[in-house]
Amino acid sequence: MKNTAIVTKCVQGGYQAGNGEPRQVPIIQSTTFRYTTGEAMGKLFDLEANGYFYSRLQNPTCDTVAAKICELEGGTAAMLTSSGQAANFLAVFNIAGCGDHIISSASIYGGTFNLFAVTMKKMGIEVTFIDPDCTEEELNAAFRENTKAVFGETIANPALNVLDIEKFAKAAHAHGCPLIIDNTFPTPINCRPFEWGADIVTHSTTKYMDGHGTAVGGAIVDSGKFDWTAHAEKFPGLCTPDASYHGVTYTERFGLEGAYITKATAQLMRDLGVTPAPQSAFLLNLGLESLHVRMARHCENGLAVAKFLENHPKVEWVTCPMLESDKYYELAQKYLPNGACGVVSFGVKGGREAAATFMANLKMIAIETHVADARSCCLHPATTTHRQMTDEELIAAGVGPDLVRVSCGLEDAADLIADIEQALAAV
Repeated sequence: MKNTAIVTKCVQGGYQAGNGEPRQVPIIQSTTFRYTTGEAMGKLFDLEANGYFYSRLQNPTCDTVAAKICELEGGTAAMLTSSGQAANFLAVFNIAGCGDHIISSASIYGGTFNLFAVTMKKMGIEVTFIDPDCTEEELNAAFRENTKAVFGETIANPALNVLDIEKFAKAAHAHGCPLIIDNTFPTPINCRPFEWGADIVTHSTTKYMDGHGTAVGGAIVDSGKFDWTAHAEKFPGLCTPDASYHGVTYTERFGLEGAYITKATAQLMRDLGVTPAPQSAFLLNLGLESLHVRMARHCENGLAVAKFLENHPKVEWVTCPMLESDKYYELAQKYLPNGACGVVSFGVKGGREAAATFMANLKMIAIETHVADARSCCLHPATTTHRQMTDEELIAAGVGPDLVRVSCGLEDAADLIADIEQALAAV
C-alpha cells in the first residue's frame, strides 16, 4: 500500500488477505504459539528469526493493526501498547533512564505531565517543561549534556496550542536528540509530523483512531530517520550490546529503520507488559477504516461550535486553531491545512462556578473523562484530568480554572449548538 492515498491506507493498509483467507483482520486470541522444536523457538528468543511465541511481547493481530498505523504516519516500524499513557512512557523510557534529562512542552495532557513530572522523576529522569511558544534561544538554552529527547503534542490537550514542529525538531537535532510528538488530536489524516522533522510519533488510539469509545490503546511509530549511531554515546541502549538478549546490538541487527521499535518490544514490553489485547486491536482497526471520513466531520462540527461560542456574550474566550481569530491559526494553516480536530476549549464568564453551572445544564453533550469520540462530550479539566496540577502549573499548561473542553462528535452541528446555547442560558 506504499504508493496509495492515505484514505486507501485507512481502509486497506496493514493487512492483505491471500487467496481464500479472511477478508477482515483475524483475531488471534491466543497467549502462546506452538513450535515443533526448541531450536526454532530459541531463534525467536535470540531475535534471529521472525515469529511469535508469547502475546505479552507480540501478537499477529496487534502487529497487523500497528502496521496500518505505521503506513498512515509514513514510518518504518510501529507497535501497539495498552494505552496512550503507556505509549508515551515507553517512547521516552526506551532511550532515557536514571540520570538522564528530557525537555517537554509545558502544554500537554495532564496525565502525561504527571507521568513526566512525578512518576518518571522518581525513576531518576528529570524533565524541563518549556513554553511551547518559546523562542529558539530559550529552547536551545534548555538542553543539557544528558538530554535524551524532546517531547510535545501536535495539538495540546486541552489548551489546543499548535506546536511549531519544525522549530522543536531543529533544536532537538542540533543537540543530537530525537523529537517525539504525540499526534493524537489531529491524527495522520490532518498532520504527519515526520514530514516536518519529528522522529517518533505516539498516539492514544483510544481517541479518534478508535473513535467509538470501545477500547483503550496506544501506539508508537518510528520514522526510521534518526541516526542513533551518530550519537552512540548518548544512546548506549540502542548502540551497544544488550546483555539480556545475548549481546545483540539493535542498530547493527535491525538498522535505523527497526532498532528503536525492536528494542521497545523485545526489552520494555517484555519486562513491563503494557500489552494490548488482540480484541482491542481488532476494534481499533474498525475505527481506522473510517478515520478519514470521521475526521472531516469532527473538524466541521468543531469549527461551527467555535464560531458560535466566539460571538456569545457569556463566553470570555474561545480556542480553536481553525478560527481565523485564534492565536495559532497561522501555525495551523502550516501544519494542519485540512483541519485540526473537533475539540474546542473556551472560558465561561464567571470562572469555575459558571463553568460548573454550564456543564450541569447540558442535556445531549455528556460529561465524560473522554475526548475525540463519535459522541460529543464535555469536561472541566482543572477539576478532573488536570486536578493534580497547581494553579501555576495549570496556567503554564494553558488550562485555566474557567476552561471548558468540548469534544464535538458526529451529530448535527445545529443540535450541538442548541444544547450549548440552552446550557449557557442557565449561567
